[in-house]
Amino acid sequence: MKRPVIEIKDLKTYFFVEEGVVKAVDGVSFEIAEGETLGIVGESGCGKSVTSISIMRLVPNPPGKIVGGQILFKGEDLLMKSEADMRKIRGNEISMIFQEPMTSLNPVYTIGDQIAESVMLHQNLTKREAFSRAVEMLDKVGIPASEKRVHEYPHQLSGGMRQRVMIAMALSCNPKMLVADEPTTALDVTIQAQILELMKQLRDEFNTAIMLITHDLGVIAEVADRVAVMYAGKIVEYTDVMTLFQKPGHPYTIGLLKSIPKLTGNHKRLEPIQGVVPSPLNLPQGCKFNNRCPYAREKCFEKEPELVEVEKGHSVRCWFHDQLQ
Repeated sequence: MKRPVIEIKDLKTYFFVEEGVVKAVDGVSFEIAEGETLGIVGESGCGKSVTSISIMRLVPNPPGKIVGGQILFKGEDLLMKSEADMRKIRGNEISMIFQEPMTSLNPVYTIGDQIAESVMLHQNLTKREAFSRAVEMLDKVGIPASEKRVHEYPHQLSGGMRQRVMIAMALSCNPKMLVADEPTTALDVTIQAQILELMKQLRDEFNTAIMLITHDLGVIAEVADRVAVMYAGKIVEYTDVMTLFQKPGHPYTIGLLKSIPKLTGNHKRLEPIQGVVPSPLNLPQGCKFNNRCPYAREKCFEKEPELVEVEKGHSVRCWFHDQLQ
């Protein structure tokens, strides 16, 4: 078995605002091994992105604060690192692809300058060597005429090209781990497929651990090895990708799967999950999904279930997981 690159243990990230305490991430645990892709899936507001910025130690303080847990990267707790140490890790050993490349790329610098800056900072290369590396990375991510493109500005590239530049920048230092926060959301289906294929190729080539955040189960099916389903700041189901689709164990996961359009002859209406994600300042008593769950019973409103292993490698947070379907 491959050793884990990162282990998250009981991570808690809270935001202290005037109205109260928002428990954006509340006791999340998982691990990712070398060359493995973990998909984190859930609706907006469930804590996916806060988990990713917690790993990068980029939670804005105030109002946010990591109040508990461990983030073990190669056996060392990132929460114990100084800010100077984290700057050496970010972009070098752990890289991140953000959701919207246009807000992540600096509009007044060429893409070559932006890739080269990271390489010069972390790899101690000269400017000439760093630019050669930038051209090499643009080639790797499938950008044509890379020697010309390296001198262009972000606004001169299409959305798909900009996302490729972000991936090139993220992988330029051969990081051990890549955090991809909805990297295909703003792209059309064709470009999305190309970006996902590219990420798989680069993962296999560099043996990178990937944490892929998305709300799209189609993307999860395409690239993930294991999946963590999040709801209201907690993981409600954690298993391998085949089990998730064939034998989901949590009502929320079942609801997400039922809401996917199917290309079959029977024109059944989609089954949306009723209601909306509750306010993090006013979460329901007991199971956090009880006010939207078609299977909810009295016990679900009284006490919150723990995340328990129902089969080897398959954990579910539900009192009645064995009575679903």
